[in-house]
Amino acid sequence: MNKEKKAVPLAVKAPNKSFQKFENWCAANDQKLLIGFLLLSFFLSFISFNARISEAHDDALYLEGGWRYVHEFPTYFYTQNAPLYPMFLAVLIKLIGFKLIIFKLFSMLFNLLGFYFFYKALSKKLPAIVFIPVALFQACNYLIMYFASMTFTEAFYFFLQGLFFFYAVKVVELLKNNSVDIKAQWKNWLMLGLSMFLISTAKSAAIVAIPAVALFFILEKNWKALFAAIGSYLVFKLPYELLVKSIWAAQNQFAGQSKILLQKDPYDKGLGEEDFSGFIQRFIDNCNLSLSKRFYQLLGWRDELSTETYGIITVLTLGLMLFGLYKIYKAKNKEMLLIAIFTAAQIVLSFLILQARWDQPRITLVCMPVMLILILYGIYSLSDSSSFIPTVYSMLLVLMLGSVLLSSFKRGFKNIPIVKKNLNGDTYFGYTPDWQNFLKASEWCADSLPANTLVASRKAPMSFVYGKGKKFFPIYSVIKKDTTTNQSNPDSALAYFKKNNVSHVLLGSLRVNPTDPNVGIINTVHNIIGPIANKYPNKLKLVHVEGQFEETYIYQILY
Repeated sequence: MNKEKKAVPLAVKAPNKSFQKFENWCAANDQKLLIGFLLLSFFLSFISFNARISEAHDDALYLEGGWRYVHEFPTYFYTQNAPLYPMFLAVLIKLIGFKLIIFKLFSMLFNLLGFYFFYKALSKKLPAIVFIPVALFQACNYLIMYFASMTFTEAFYFFLQGLFFFYAVKVVELLKNNSVDIKAQWKNWLMLGLSMFLISTAKSAAIVAIPAVALFFILEKNWKALFAAIGSYLVFKLPYELLVKSIWAAQNQFAGQSKILLQKDPYDKGLGEEDFSGFIQRFIDNCNLSLSKRFYQLLGWRDELSTETYGIITVLTLGLMLFGLYKIYKAKNKEMLLIAIFTAAQIVLSFLILQARWDQPRITLVCMPVMLILILYGIYSLSDSSSFIPTVYSMLLVLMLGSVLLSSFKRGFKNIPIVKKNLNGDTYFGYTPDWQNFLKASEWCADSLPANTLVASRKAPMSFVYGKGKKFFPIYSVIKKDTTTNQSNPDSALAYFKKNNVSHVLLGSLRVNPTDPNVGIINTVHNIIGPIANKYPNKLKLVHVEGQFEETYIYQILY
């Protein structure tokens, strides 16, 4: 008896023979491609593994938040930004203790799961010649590989974003052939609501998932679907808010951040709050930073240290994305349209609420896969109008993927000797001397100072991690600033420290430019301590110096 052959998935109809061959091959090997990409992503994240804490300090902030949930329950609630990831870390800390490498392995798992759901959501919804290059980008991009072994929220967020994409596509597919039937479709609607709740609780800007889904169903004039989507979200959101209020009596996740986000300068509230024109300028500045600099750095086409922005590149990149969105709308690709609406809303909100001086590539990174899809789809859609376009498109893919792969493999192999040293016990290897001294000084505080001492630190969460869980007092900006000197008023600063029970101060020599020790240092704490030392030299007692150059000093405050 002959075995029945497995049906080969139908390929997308391509505008030319060469693209059609690729479509046919990808349709026949879809599962093999998924497995191959997962293995490649795992390998790159393995050789890129980072056993340390980032100098950016946000990863340490989440770890400290998780630790405080466990040890200060129920008085502590994380309000620096969205609380879900520190809550997850708190569960791990409660179960296994504070084990940094385990936390990082979970990030690797989240990164792989994020890719899996992203691939399953969109692999059949777009031409393979558009989707496969973007999938390869997400599987291999050097910065995604970096976050795959860090305790930033990016790996966690990629997982939740992939989950949201997967169930959003599932629901849209259901509605193509059927009307809303909650009794028959309840599992899919609940999972959509859960994914909307999780993603918006993991990243504040992702709150746009709810209005994006609502807008999509309004455009579809599907009112039942609109109410089903909002209702499924509220099934999870309302009990969560009730739980937070009853246990922690806490603010919501936006209240704690809004004060800083409304300021003109996140580190200087004395400059006042942003006005309408300021928000418009902030949006324009972020557009330039993201679309003319970060976007192309993530592709490997611009130097990472480059600071220049170009308005013409911003306009061109934005134009290509909008053209791709238009083509997706005209093609009635409803699944991709919903995801594009969500991504566009997330970009717009991020550019409005985040001060341009933060300028971090991870703001752009989480939106990169969809941004790339829009650009590639727009160019691909022109393939049947000119024989020249397929050649240009193919060359673009070669340049993009070649750059992405080269950058990731180069960094990964360069990282291997560093991670070997870290895992063999040299936890400071890989840091520049300024950071080594600062973190060793933090460890010294934990080992050598009484437990009841409170040390002020410019990077308090990092001091907390390397200080073995000792609490440090955070200093993010010059306190009690004198507007004439831009330094602290010494009497006010001393009173502030005394009021907060600060007993010691870490005075580091952290570089402004990590690659060049001669450019200068981050002098926030110096601008607080300097005026005190000048007016009251006997109130600061040097108790320890770490390092022989780019030193970190520890002073005791004698009130």
